[in-house]
Amino acid sequence: MAITVRGKNIDVTPALKDHVEKRIGKITKYFDNIGEIAVVLAVEKGRHIVEVTVPVNGILLRGEESTTDMYASIDLVIEKLEKQIGKYKTKLSRRLRDGMLKVDLIPDNSGGNDDFKVVKTKRFAIKPMDVEEAIMQMNLINHDFYVFMNADTEDVNVIYRRKDGHYGLIEPELL
Repeated sequence: MAITVRGKNIDVTPALKDHVEKRIGKITKYFDNIGEIAVVLAVEKGRHIVEVTVPVNGILLRGEESTTDMYASIDLVIEKLEKQIGKYKTKLSRRLRDGMLKVDLIPDNSGGNDDFKVVKTKRFAIKPMDVEEAIMQMNLINHDFYVFMNADTEDVNVIYRRKDGHYGLIEPELL
């Protein structure tokens, strides 16, 4: 199990790294084949933010937590990931190959609702446009994201507004 721990605006001490590795062990026990786990520890405006990304055979588990204490943030993000695994364990076991998910170790947090429910479907025509025009369109309709066909690549892309006020672009690629 490979774990990459990096810091933003914080030095990652050996004690912090050991705590992260110890707590990540709670997640890895559920899976046989796990990719390189990425952990980002950040400090912004007095908030201690922990982001954890766990790749498992094409599926990404991701959690983020923020508190005033780095150790508390680490503990909370691991709890959040465990709840995600428990909630979606049936779907994960179907999606992952037999034996990759240790279903018997996972507590049942599904709450009885095992299906995803689509409550609304929208259809709309898309026209080719550049990224700047897509941002303008998104702002005109006052949404946080906008789906469009990128005129440069001729692929469907998504532009979205980030929490920091900047924009992000999602360019899907087939695996």
